[in-house]
Amino acid sequence: MRFLYPCDPFNKKEPDETYAEEFLAAQAAGIACSLYSAEDFESGEFKPRPVFADQEEVLYRGWMLSPSGYEKLLGAIECKGARAVTSVTQYRLCHYLPKWYSLCKDLTPETIFVEKGADYAAAVADRHWPAFFVKDYVKSLTTNRGSVANSVGEIAEIVSLIEKYRGQVEGGVCIRQFEDLAPDTEERYFVFRGKPYARNGAVPEIVQTVAPRISSPFFSVDVVLSTDGTPRLIELGDGQVSDRKQWPANRFLEIFRG
Repeated sequence: MRFLYPCDPFNKKEPDETYAEEFLAAQAAGIACSLYSAEDFESGEFKPRPVFADQEEVLYRGWMLSPSGYEKLLGAIECKGARAVTSVTQYRLCHYLPKWYSLCKDLTPETIFVEKGADYAAAVADRHWPAFFVKDYVKSLTTNRGSVANSVGEIAEIVSLIEKYRGQVEGGVCIRQFEDLAPDTEERYFVFRGKPYARNGAVPEIVQTVAPRISSPFFSVDVVLSTDGTPRLIELGDGQVSDRKQWPANRFLEIFRG
């Protein structure tokens, strides 16, 4: 298996600064790595360096892509005679909350899915939630405003801010039941080919429960403790575009070495 990383925009022989530590650690660990120019790819040119071997498996480790953007990258990989570890369907499954929600509904806050500009008040009229957590299909608002709507009227405000600061509302709007979560308890786990991994210590039961439910070769699992200590699934993500957060590079790479 070969990892594919974005290169520095000004030096195609070097990895982008964001991925440099992981790239160098992967090379040191004996993992085959290639670089490509994300800028050139956007312009229609895809030249991975070194080139892929015939039918080699390629795992992308780079910037978050829309499903259509990932499909384009997968096609480019296949045109070079290799094959992506993760299919477009598998990427979409973990990238979009509505795709995985029904598979993990018992482990995560209750969620309503609506289109941008929908009648948000009508959508939640029969829910007696104390507040609402609002995001699009992929990410939440990361400004100081935050993503919690304390009234129905604030839902539209948050949606507008997502569009303002991220350029678009991707997919649609997720309105989630607000839960009291303990601060500073979020932890990211990874699942690779069915096996869950923890940054340190044992893998909690909730992650072991999620792992066989999701038909994807590589994904991240974000878990937070509620104020009463109950683990809650907050997010899944395609592992290729999930950052390591607190994971040291060497520990992260052990996932792929057995």
